[in-house]
Amino acid sequence: MAEQQEQAAPDAMMTRIGQVVMLHHGGDREEARGRFLDLWAEIGEDGDPLHRCTLAHYMADTQDDPSDELAWDLRALSAAEELSDGRVAEHHQSLAVRAFYPSLHLNLAADYVKLGRSEAARSHLRRARGAVGALGDDSYGDGVRAAIGRLELRLDGDGTSGEGSGPGHLGGPGGETLGPPRQRP
Repeated sequence: MAEQQEQAAPDAMMTRIGQVVMLHHGGDREEARGRFLDLWAEIGEDGDPLHRCTLAHYMADTQDDPSDELAWDLRALSAAEELSDGRVAEHHQSLAVRAFYPSLHLNLAADYVKLGRSEAARSHLRRARGAVGALGDDSYGDGVRAAIGRLELRLDGDGTSGEGSGPGHLGGPGGETLGPPRQRP
């Protein structure tokens, strides 16, 4: 019984990352970036891949420079490649690593669009599209699939220009964000 309770105990680092995500979603981008950096220092480059993947995935959203955003999204992908389904299931039994890839590749595609690197964007967009079968038939999966479609249209239509978009915003034809929805950890 004690062993079952111990396995069900929340992951303290994931809780802390989630708190910073809420801070960021509340509008305090600078504070969130600083706190993410502090957590990253605690986790370390060789720390738990689930922690690194999750933190880097959200840290990318706090960046002002598209090159920095790309670097964090690449860290998230690299950490995901080290993850096992067993480790992910420890955090949430319904999750599988393969379900991370559509969003991770979509984020990288969006980063490359912002940097004017359309071939790299297309490559990651193909990977995102190829991985969508791992997504659930729910609002998150629908959101990722829709974002892939918007970015495909953008790349097929008017190329990589983000004219009329603010920094860090990749606008769709109707002004919507082309990046995927981010799930809370």
